[in-house]
Amino acid sequence: MTDTHSNDAATTAPGTGAPGSKEGALAAVKGSAASAVTAVKDGAANAADAVKDSAAVVARRTADTIEDSPLAVLAGGLAIGVLAGALLPRTERETKVLGPVGRRVKEGAALAARAARDAGAAELANHGISRDAARDQVKKLFEQAVSAAKSAGNAAAQAGRDGARQGFKDQG
Repeated sequence: MTDTHSNDAATTAPGTGAPGSKEGALAAVKGSAASAVTAVKDGAANAADAVKDSAAVVARRTADTIEDSPLAVLAGGLAIGVLAGALLPRTERETKVLGPVGRRVKEGAALAARAARDAGAAELANHGISRDAARDQVKKLFEQAVSAAKSAGNAAAQAGRDGARQGFKDQG
């Protein structure tokens, strides 16, 4: 048997839109393109919705974090600012304008550090804690450890002698 159906499709008159014609092929391409455009539009709309939802979740989490621990957020922001400032090169104008301020801040920080150290040392001294007191405590502890070791050694030696005597008595 011969396949007459395929021959009929190939010989269909142009302009009829039959499956084997140019118009049919064009219609099929247009349909596929329209389907692809619709799929892309739907995908873009879904992606946009997903991005909006994600942004809302991130915004809500950020707000919760700020409410729960504002000092940590502030410290993090300051750290990022300091890091950014350290990484950026200083301009001549900044050096000229901020140079004296930087020196004053550095001197003030040094004074504050010395004052804190002195105040801490004074407070420790008020409680009887000093370098000399610590040295005396360590010396006393060492002497007690040596004394305990001597006592333990003497007791062990005495126990050994007593054990040896008892052993000789038992044999004899």
